[in-house]
Amino acid sequence: MAKKSIKDLELKGKKVLMRVDFNVPMKDGVITDDNRIVQALPTINYALEQGAKVILFSHLGRVKEEKDLAKNNIAPVALKLATMVNANVKFVNATRGAELEDAINEMKEGEIVMFQNTRYEDLDGKKESKNNPELGAYWASLGDVFVNDAFGTAHRAHASNQGIAAHFPNDSAAGFLLEKEIKFIGGAVDEPVRPFVAILGGAKVSDKISVIENLLDKADKVMICGAMAYTFFKAQGLNVGKSKCEPDFVDYAKGLLEKANGKIVLPVDVVSVEVSDEDCAADFFGAISKAATKVVPVDAIADGAQGLDCGPATIELFKKELAGAKTVVWNGPAGVFEVEKFAVGTKSICETLANLEGATTIIGGGDSAAAAISMGYEAKFSHISTGGGASLEYLEGKTLPGVACLSDK
Repeated sequence: MAKKSIKDLELKGKKVLMRVDFNVPMKDGVITDDNRIVQALPTINYALEQGAKVILFSHLGRVKEEKDLAKNNIAPVALKLATMVNANVKFVNATRGAELEDAINEMKEGEIVMFQNTRYEDLDGKKESKNNPELGAYWASLGDVFVNDAFGTAHRAHASNQGIAAHFPNDSAAGFLLEKEIKFIGGAVDEPVRPFVAILGGAKVSDKISVIENLLDKADKVMICGAMAYTFFKAQGLNVGKSKCEPDFVDYAKGLLEKANGKIVLPVDVVSVEVSDEDCAADFFGAISKAATKVVPVDAIADGAQGLDCGPATIELFKKELAGAKTVVWNGPAGVFEVEKFAVGTKSICETLANLEGATTIIGGGDSAAAAISMGYEAKFSHISTGGGASLEYLEGKTLPGVACLSDK
């Protein structure tokens, strides 16, 4: 990559400001998935081994009002980290001030100080998320060099990435996780080994307009599944019943199909159910779990039915289209995978990609990543992104502020 790596920095005895992505899911103060902490360990451990004084900081959730402070206190993450590294970890319950400054000044080489959730600074004027220059300058004053390893927020210009990096024009670098994300996602889109197939699922065409457009120019095939497929069915003049559909984007989908010139591959059958609007509104997952399923061709969806997964013929079609692919990028599930009987399409994509010989397989974060991990396929992919929004913007071909702000090699 054209940006400096942590290996390009002199770290011995330096106070290393390291932006990590510890925005982990928690329930009642207990971490339910520590994957993002695990993914940051190589960069943290490298800095410790080099004799650095490591100052870690991350956001956790959103802070809009006082009640969000307790809910998004990042202290449990620091406690968890302390069990995962061979170093002293001191947590400071502040984002600025004498307590934080004293803790950093007293650090020895090979130690870690982690401070409170950066978004605590959003309680008064969104200083973090609006990239307040005074806040960025203050945080920069606490260290000697800056390392960004938080791909999950690389698509945002915040005080904790771009704001700090502005004060280290020659001494800011990417951590190993950020490098890995850029290598896999950027490499797949910009210099793919062909055939290159993109799989796009999820709920809305509107969420992925730029991704579809960019990948239509880059990929050999673009397979579309999930709820967003129904907008394309509507564009073909088909009845979609009560399936999720975006009427405002039907003409746009029609234009994409014309532009694609055969590159877009759509499902040919779906698993549908008929559930009353009242039952869906009261308990959607409960209602569809109890409903009888019916596999129908995409041109035979009943008026009162909604499609919730790919059918068996679509699964076979997708397997055929993926056969021989050398680069595959997947973003978005094929159905309502949270309910077992509508997870078949998503699981089949996982299985197919897991057994695709000689291919680079990449999941672009979000629900598809959660699905692959929950189904036990995590180790079977070349790369699973830690950043849903960031990976989507990277797939769109956008410049990520959290990467662009780092020092050039």
